Amino acid sequence: MKKIAVECKNIGLSYDGGKTEVLKDINLRIEPGEFFALLGPSGSGKSTLLRLIAGFNQHQRGELLVDGRDITGVPPHARNIGMVFQSYALWPHMTIWDNVAFGLVERRVDKATIRQKVGAALELVSLSQYANRRPNQLSGGQQQRVALARTIVIEPQVLLLDEPLSNLDKKLRVQMRQELLSLQRKLGITTVFVTHDQEEAMTTADRMAVMDKGIVQQLGTPAALFDYPANPFVANFVGTANLLTGEIRQVGGDMLRFKAPGIGEISLPNHPDARSGPIALSFRPHTIRMTVGDAILDGAYIWLNGLIEHIEFLGEFTRYRVRVGNIAITADQAHYCGMAPFARATSVRIGIDTSQIRYLPL
Repeated sequence: MKKIAVECKNIGLSYDGGKTEVLKDINLRIEPGEFFALLGPSGSGKSTLLRLIAGFNQHQRGELLVDGRDITGVPPHARNIGMVFQSYALWPHMTIWDNVAFGLVERRVDKATIRQKVGAALELVSLSQYANRRPNQLSGGQQQRVALARTIVIEPQVLLLDEPLSNLDKKLRVQMRQELLSLQRKLGITTVFVTHDQEEAMTTADRMAVMDKGIVQQLGTPAALFDYPANPFVANFVGTANLLTGEIRQVGGDMLRFKAPGIGEISLPNHPDARSGPIALSFRPHTIRMTVGDAILDGAYIWLNGLIEHIEFLGEFTRYRVRVGNIAITADQAHYCGMAPFARATSVRIGIDTSQIRYLPL
């Protein structure tokens, strides 16, 4: 199967005669054979964009290119794009075999070819032995595989996945996302995966776009978005981040001064991303050190006094909410067998690794 690219150029979509702008100048390119995720909260526009690629929504501005051809105005059935819905949308009165064969029957494919293609699709998703059952006789994970088989049997150029794992429990979601990625790698099909779950996006996607309010906030690999968020929204949505908003008072020489309401003034090493005026300092909870008593002498850290006001034991680590002045800072500390956590209401010193601070525009 030929691997093809999908490209959005200045895509804009509005409702109510242009009063409600849902997608705003979307520009992105999904590479041939790429597993690409659209990540964002409810109402961000990610599902609207997915349905636009499928042909169920129509943009008013811009171009939608598939394999270099603008398919704006091409009806859904003529796009050769497959979509797996959140609800799976299986026919309850049909057998698994007939559900998978449905698209081929509608295309008037001959019976011999249908037998060959449906058999191969069911084998690919490890459901050959369930061909004569009906959807209600299968588990949620098995139904999801049927929906995948029904989509890939028509050999689409692009595979669209609209939150296909949201109806599964956590353990099964982890298993199914691994199977989904393995299947995509085997087929080499260009895939667009919509999710609001950052873990799903980060563990499956080659690249992803974070969306909010109809705008692509940032585009890149999961690691790049996690390590170098473009703005406070991305920092908070891709992983967990502490954000200190304030103003840089002095830039120059080796040090700068950051004044944050509720904490006061902090001295920081100069940084190329630091600029005078309003700014947000972003740093991840797992990069923080905590100690009781004297600060550890290490010039790479800024030490602040705080009070533990909330504790969550999460297995691999313990998450603390530490009150520093009027600000709550989240700190994650790795847990080891036999280790006693800090107690609530304990006075601690927290160390912020200056190399892990990101300077984000406001």
